[in-house]
Amino acid sequence: MAENALVNERRGWQLSNFKLGTQFTVFLMLVFIGGLIVSGVILYRTLEQRAEDEVASKGLILIQTMNSVRNYTSTQVNPLLAPDLATADAFIPQTVPAFSAREVFEHLRTNEQYRNFFYKEATLNPTNLRDQADEFETALVQRFRGDPALREQSGFRTSHGETLFYSARPLAIGAESCLVCHSTPDAAPDSLIATYGSEHGFGWMLNEVVAAQIIYVPASDVLNSARSAFVLIMVIVVATFALALLLINALLRRSVVQPVEQMGLYAQGLSDGDITAAEVESEGIKGVARRGDELGQSARVFLNMARERFAREQGLKKQVQELRIQIDEVKKHQQVKEIVESEYFQELQNKVKDMRAARDNK
Repeated sequence: MAENALVNERRGWQLSNFKLGTQFTVFLMLVFIGGLIVSGVILYRTLEQRAEDEVASKGLILIQTMNSVRNYTSTQVNPLLAPDLATADAFIPQTVPAFSAREVFEHLRTNEQYRNFFYKEATLNPTNLRDQADEFETALVQRFRGDPALREQSGFRTSHGETLFYSARPLAIGAESCLVCHSTPDAAPDSLIATYGSEHGFGWMLNEVVAAQIIYVPASDVLNSARSAFVLIMVIVVATFALALLLINALLRRSVVQPVEQMGLYAQGLSDGDITAAEVESEGIKGVARRGDELGQSARVFLNMARERFAREQGLKKQVQELRIQIDEVKKHQQVKEIVESEYFQELQNKVKDMRAARDNK
């Protein structure tokens, strides 16, 4: 008994046990929720990727600008100031491409629009300690060193509560001239030692990755804008899906559920004998039968079946009536026979014969 009760309980929760309208509603709700989740995930990733591409595009433009400054310093400024560098008491940092690029960028940051942008040539062993790589940047440089084929790294990091998008490229010693200032303290200009000391910025080797050229672009505004767009679009999508769900549900109820329920009631009435031929020929079922879809075909089949049944019933009624008449005639003959064959009738018949005989004798 307990097992049967459990089986019945499980069957009771099956979707097929509910009414057709409820099944359509549940199915549409599942489709709505599934579509909402899938579209939400795709939309969020698309907007996030678009925001990241926008931030990366800004970073790429800035880093290319800094490379132009570095190239200008190397090819035009440095050759002009190199003779003075050898005899000057103080080091001339304007001859260093990294210094020029950093100074130009710092001037750019005075513009309010670029205040939260940062440029750094993060170095493991820098001459100028402002270029010292932090823990995060050190990991970037080590990754470039470990994989010579790696030409760029990008992503997000949080610094001082600000979400920043970074784009990093490796910087390697590509010319012998760079080693003049970075090989050993003895080979470096006296002005450099006097300015920066002899403890940092030496021991570099040709073709060695010593730094990562990094541009930091604030991503909070762009990401927040993408999230706001996501929320707005999702609200529109939810409203559209909900409206579509209501319209589809109403259409299904009017076009499918109600005609099916109506035909079910007619079929039940036909089965129980509670429906008349006039009710079957009413406009309700005929309206469904005029449709060109599967429901219309089913309604036409139902009408033909009902008409055939009523025709058979009428035929049976006529046959029953005829049979009753025949039975009545048989009963009459049987009753007459019983009367004729009764003793009373025989005696009466004999008396009549005697009376006729007596009359004939007279």
